[in-house]
Amino acid sequence: MVVMAAGAVLGGLDRILGNRLGLGEQFEKGFLLLGPTALSMAGMICLAPVLADVLGAAVVPLYRALGVDPAMFGSVLAIDMGGYQLAEELAVDPRIGSYAGLIAAAVFGCTLVFTIPVGMGMIPEAGRPQFARGIMLGLVTMPVGLVLGGLACGLTVLECLHQNLPIFLLALLLLLGLWKIPRQMVKGFCLLAAGLKAVITAGLVLAAVEYMTGWNPIPGMAPIGDAMRTVAFIGVVMLGSLPVAELLRRALERPFTLLGSAVGLSARSVTGMLMSLATPLPVLSSWSDLDPQGQTAAAAFLVCGSSLLAAHTGFVAGTEPALLGALFAAKLSGALAAAVLAVLTRRKDACAST
Repeated sequence: MVVMAAGAVLGGLDRILGNRLGLGEQFEKGFLLLGPTALSMAGMICLAPVLADVLGAAVVPLYRALGVDPAMFGSVLAIDMGGYQLAEELAVDPRIGSYAGLIAAAVFGCTLVFTIPVGMGMIPEAGRPQFARGIMLGLVTMPVGLVLGGLACGLTVLECLHQNLPIFLLALLLLLGLWKIPRQMVKGFCLLAAGLKAVITAGLVLAAVEYMTGWNPIPGMAPIGDAMRTVAFIGVVMLGSLPVAELLRRALERPFTLLGSAVGLSARSVTGMLMSLATPLPVLSSWSDLDPQGQTAAAAFLVCGSSLLAAHTGFVAGTEPALLGALFAAKLSGALAAAVLAVLTRRKDACAST
């Protein structure tokens, strides 16, 4: 948090001085992200208590039969799209609730409801096979991040593996689907993205109606003020986190470019992976500019690494800042393991072709 505060000071000073260093622009961007952040998560936060009651009747018995805390169901949603609130509502063990809602949701939930649907929608059809291949490699190495993140949360290795059983099963189904029926999976994820958008928007509308009229159409919803308070905390942290992310990108671009050339990845691919630590949108929007090997490595990196230094850091800092270390351990270890696996498989394929 001290580092983020320093980033906010540097970004604010640069904005006052006319954005000479490019940090003032990042400072502004962090604040301007309040709107999109609120649109993507406020409605789901308001609906989380209701969803917990509705889904609890089906989910809780099933998860308990597996010996898994029902909080892990929250990990199917992104950390900033209701995953944390749903995990907290369903949790039996508060430790598992925090782990599911902040760590697992930042890795698996973000991949399931954001990275894959948005990526499949933005990437041209010709680039989707490499994207799907990279996502599969990222899912294969995802347990590395989930286990290390769990250890940093105070869980044991056995607890991490046991509690993540539903995630591993869903990830296996994703792997099979992306491998066997990629076209159908694209359509399915587009439908999933549209459905989530509809639910989140409906929750936002209902909460706004309750705030403005006092009429509560769905009893049990969280007040919109609570949701906006969470959004505001994230926005405050992003005032500093985006300038910090920009400084890190500049500091690491040259050594990472040299590293990329040593392992056979282009400078653009390595830069794209670095940028995805703040947001995956730039690398997804310039997908056609990457070579096939870079596309695979970037997609693999996104599974765990996406949005670490912006939205996810901001969210954890605003809810349970003590778990920031666990978040970094989970997302960085999983992302790096995925990138390494992508490079190794590329070399294996190259050797096989010769």
